[in-house]
Amino acid sequence: MLGGQLRRMRESAGISRADAGWQIRASESKVSRMELGRVGFKERDVSDLLELYGMADEQERFRLMELARAANNPGWWSRYGDVMPSWFANYVGLEVAATLIRTYEVMFVPGLLQTEEYARAVVQMGKSFLPNQEVDQRVELRVTRQQILTRPNPARLWVVIDESVLHRPVGGEEVMRAQIEHLLKWSQQPNITLQVMPFSSVGYPGAGGAFSLLRFADGDLPDIVYIEHAASAMYLDKLEEVDEYVAIMEGLTISAAPVSSTEGLLLRALARM
Repeated sequence: MLGGQLRRMRESAGISRADAGWQIRASESKVSRMELGRVGFKERDVSDLLELYGMADEQERFRLMELARAANNPGWWSRYGDVMPSWFANYVGLEVAATLIRTYEVMFVPGLLQTEEYARAVVQMGKSFLPNQEVDQRVELRVTRQQILTRPNPARLWVVIDESVLHRPVGGEEVMRAQIEHLLKWSQQPNITLQVMPFSSVGYPGAGGAFSLLRFADGDLPDIVYIEHAASAMYLDKLEEVDEYVAIMEGLTISAAPVSSTEGLLLRALARM
């Protein structure tokens, strides 16, 4: 958010990255990394840049300096650094800041709606070699992330899952039964919308695999598309890319069974077990 604001101010002032770098005794590439939020912020550098860009509004200046101080404070998720790759740590930070998260999932229940037992089964899947302590930390991280749904100003979550997710016995029948009951409970919450893509639907062309769309309250951050891979992730924020995924998500919500059918589909999945 701070980097985006600094970039817009620099561009409005007609100042090049090279000149901005000279002001803070740094390179052009460092200014670029600052604007992209890829490096930490020194309060002196931010203050000098605000001076260069002609920031005269004292209240806005104070807000931006507070943002600079906050940007250097580690989030609660930093304590899981030993078991969490940096590319995912970025996502958790964005997830905490998001006001709306829209997710499409074809294999598993999304992490924000997983029970502890289901999360443990997913974490251990194909990784039986992991030490118990590391498994515990990964599960704890996944469950702790869910606090964004119950905090005083909770994030809104809109999930579309493929019906096959409800029939994939992750962790065994008992774990899966508890997970579906958990989904039933969550689907009744006012800030959570859950839809199921039934087997009878062909879905939406171009949807491909799982992805998430994150939206933020402050205009300083654009919408972001998050696509996770086995050992990395993609973050898309270019307007044309985001618009394409927004259209895909809209198509998925239309193709999926209506929200009014979610409870029935979950209960039928339970009855089949």
